[in-house]
Formats: sequence, C-alpha cells, structure tokens
Amino acid sequence: MKKTIITVVGKDTVGIIAKVCTYLANNKVNILDISQTIVDGYFNMMMVTDTVASSKQIGELSQELAQIGEEIGVIIRCQHEDIFTKMHRI
Repeated sequence: MKKTIITVVGKDTVGIIAKVCTYLANNKVNILDISQTIVDGYFNMMMVTDTVASSKQIGELSQELAQIGEEIGVIIRCQHEDIFTKMHRI
C-alpha cells in the first residue's frame, strides 16, 4: 500500500468532489478515508488514498491535481503519508 494524503480547500462550488474523485478513479487511486466540511461557504476535504495501483508517480498525480484545482478554483495538495505525518507532528 502506498498511502497519500490529498487536501482540497477553497470556496465551495458545485462539482468539486465529482471532479477530484473522477480524476482519482480514472488513475486507479483508491480512496481509503474521506472527510469533508463546508464552513461559511468554504470547502475543506481531506482524503487518505492508496496509489499502489496507479501507473503515475506521486509527483505527476500531485501536479495534475493542482491543475484541476486551478481550473475549479480550489487548492489541491497531494503528499506521501510519511511527509504529511512528519510535517504535522507536534
């Protein structure tokens, strides 16, 4: 299993989840866990995913997700679980 953390943040609009999940499905990225909230019109989603079946490397996935984010007006970040954990450890 190759776990990655994907975060999506921005102003809420129709189709954010659909666009991100369609991309992940098309690239054989499995969603293991997902949390999503909307607070005062701002969308926040965090996913734990498994990229082991994807033919793309994490860098390419990250770059393409960032591009999708730009297109729909949100910020999408994709990181290895190890990097995310170390960055957010107290």
